[in-house]
Amino acid sequence: MSPSRRMLALASLVLALGLASAFLPALLPVWWTGLALLGVLAAADAGAALGPFDATRAVPQTLAIGTRHTVAVELANRGRRAARLRVFDHAPAGLGAMGLPRAFRLEPGARASFEYRIAPSVRGEHRIGRLELVASSSLGLWRRRIRTGSDQHVRVYPNFRAVSRYALLAAANRAGELGVRRRPLRGEGLEFHQLREYRQGDSLRQIDWKATARLRRAISREYEEERDQQIVFLLDCGRRMHARDGALSHFDHALDAVLLLAHVALRQGDAVGLLTFSGTPRWLAPRKGAKQLSRVLNSVYDLKTSARASDYLAGAQQLATRLAKRALVVVVSNLRDEDDEDLLLAARLLGRRHLVFAASMKERALSAALETRVRDLDSALTVAATHQYLLARRRAHERLRKSGILTLDAEPHELAVALVNGYLDVKASGVL
Repeated sequence: MSPSRRMLALASLVLALGLASAFLPALLPVWWTGLALLGVLAAADAGAALGPFDATRAVPQTLAIGTRHTVAVELANRGRRAARLRVFDHAPAGLGAMGLPRAFRLEPGARASFEYRIAPSVRGEHRIGRLELVASSSLGLWRRRIRTGSDQHVRVYPNFRAVSRYALLAAANRAGELGVRRRPLRGEGLEFHQLREYRQGDSLRQIDWKATARLRRAISREYEEERDQQIVFLLDCGRRMHARDGALSHFDHALDAVLLLAHVALRQGDAVGLLTFSGTPRWLAPRKGAKQLSRVLNSVYDLKTSARASDYLAGAQQLATRLAKRALVVVVSNLRDEDDEDLLLAARLLGRRHLVFAASMKERALSAALETRVRDLDSALTVAATHQYLLARRRAHERLRKSGILTLDAEPHELAVALVNGYLDVKASGVL
């Protein structure tokens, strides 16, 4: 129990009277009276029992980074006196609690409830401490701090909202609303599905001439994308991925893209796996089925970027020893022009058996710099340097493409959809 501001103010007033009475003896009776009265009131107020109180907290066990969630708190006064309460919750800063503390007056036997919001900004496991109640005494002279309830542990995952939205739109054949393009199948390297009547846009290679002659109308062969293939992510955890664009880091955007593509690939009947490099080592062997998405999610939710430089060759060597069957290896990173030699060595190692797809993120600040109006020498140098940097970046990607590596360069917020479109292009072409 500790004195409240009201108690401190009254004590200061009595102290001031005591000091004044040293110069004005006529104030001594007033001071003694005030001191005695304050002492009696303080003792009586301190002796008035408060509580006990009950408090419970309901928080979702699974949270997504960058998404708002609701936490519900319920209070109960099991004491015989009314109480004025301020309620604090000890959520860590990474959960971004909003709307606290809250103030209540609880009558004896009464209950109250409220909600507050959290917007997690840090992935991983978090501990929310016990609820803290600050109860004011009846006269407001004392405050009592009470810890109640229990600690809770929650997990903050990458933002899987895009996965849920894609699933809903795909079920309604509306995936195009996310920017995912539908593709005609070329037929080469794909599995034969059925014969059907010729449709405008079918290539001559699709026409089944024997069936056409027999039925005396144009008949086409219909193919479906080959299933049972492997998609393996080679995920960069190096220091460059710590760069931020908006509220999220490049690494968080990369995880969002990995989850969306993993969901799409698993729906296509492919096996999905993952290997990290230049950071905390994680290996998830390729597997099929809906449960694999949960395995991917639980493998990466607490990953953090390291202070190490990105070592593509080391990552490729680790993957080459683990992966025997041909796969589409998706390298997710933030590639710079100085990386192309290292990545070329890694791609040559993997390219003996696998198809390599380098997916890179570029900073949104680059686009903003290109839109800068040239007003003086400094702004002119900024625009010129940005153009020079982007030119070197494009040339690096071109060198990778000439070496047989598929490439993608997108801003972080565009990466997920661009990666899905790149994967669907590979599937439609039959090159895997």
